[in-house]
Amino acid sequence: MKKLYPGDRGTLVQYVQLALTRAGHPAKIDGIFGDNTCASLQAFFGKDTPCQIAEPEWEALIPYLKGYTTHRATAGDSYWQIASRYHSSVQRLVTANPTIDPSSIKIGTVIFVPFHFPLVSDEVDYSSYLTDWILEGLLVRYPFLRQKQIGSSVMGRELTALQIGEGSRQVFYNASFHANEWITTPVLLKFAEDFAEGFASGTSLFDVRLSWLYYGYTLFLVPLVNPDGVDLVTGVLNADADMDANGKNYFNQAKQIGANYPKIPFPQGWKANIEGIDLNLQFPAGWERAKEIKYAQGFQSPAPRDYVGPFPLSAPESKAVYDFTQNHDFQLILAYHTQGEVIYWKYQDYEPENSYRIARYFHEVSGYTVEETPKASGNAGYKDWFIQTYNRPGYTIEAGRGNNPLPMSQFSKIYQDNLGILMGGMTELTS
Repeated sequence: MKKLYPGDRGTLVQYVQLALTRAGHPAKIDGIFGDNTCASLQAFFGKDTPCQIAEPEWEALIPYLKGYTTHRATAGDSYWQIASRYHSSVQRLVTANPTIDPSSIKIGTVIFVPFHFPLVSDEVDYSSYLTDWILEGLLVRYPFLRQKQIGSSVMGRELTALQIGEGSRQVFYNASFHANEWITTPVLLKFAEDFAEGFASGTSLFDVRLSWLYYGYTLFLVPLVNPDGVDLVTGVLNADADMDANGKNYFNQAKQIGANYPKIPFPQGWKANIEGIDLNLQFPAGWERAKEIKYAQGFQSPAPRDYVGPFPLSAPESKAVYDFTQNHDFQLILAYHTQGEVIYWKYQDYEPENSYRIARYFHEVSGYTVEETPKASGNAGYKDWFIQTYNRPGYTIEAGRGNNPLPMSQFSKIYQDNLGILMGGMTELTS
């Protein structure tokens, strides 16, 4: 991880401040490494600690971003003692360690200890780093979850699918095809956390018994389709980023691409993957028509947005989602984007059975309008290809309102507005 010093600003500083706050030494989460952050840092590490974040400091703080630590059992340990020591709970220890008998803990046993706080924060910007830490924390806290690498990004970052449930009906939700729409990533992560926590505790969510969903459905989530692009927009990828094995600096490459489109703010206006291909214009459903439209608009080469690529599925991220879909039997998909509070439900003249009824249900529980995709942007998207190929319900959800990237101050409303949609993507299949 990058070293941080007083005066630094940005998303990584937010992560330090969040970790310190969770560790009991509150820091103002403003992304500014100032005196307040230094004071919290020295309260955590000791007053003689240099005010900086290097490898040892990151190593100590990252458990508070992953949401768990480990404890090696000693003589006389009990779950109650361990929970008290780490501000956890006996129930969290039981859930995270299903193979350990709490009444007979052997000396030397490594015990996963989830912390008491929720993993998904509404106070910080998101990146591939935080997403990976949260996914790891979810898998530790709730070992009945599963994950699978479905591919890699241009820069080699893993694209991860999280699996919840054991049922025969398969459903797929994804987020952050577009880099500056990254607020959709924590929407899916929080839903995964709420679902897992509710199932583990035997409770309901949106008035639905989660055990019924867990055993009736298998939900797959890919919360971050475009990790490189998101890291660019949120400032994690910058001019100081390490080069790849061939000496390529992807930030500088993206900056040069952006310079060719001066009317699009850099990096806030960036939607594409790191090589300037719009991942949601990559699918073989009217791709040639999309190419004609976007070329006419001036996007004929790598760009911050709207470049369809040299051919369908040329971007590894889009190809990974395509292959993942072909290898499963999804009955319904949701593709999360921002903004507009709109539900797009059709592709051309395809109207899969129950698709409009389900769209109307989504409207009722969210307040979002139900519309047909505008012709200028109604081709080559993931939703378009899914509907064309499988003739099953597929939806693009445009969450929130405003200018992308939407601020995290909108997150709570976006999540509450969409909880009924996220649940309904499963429950409405049986109506």
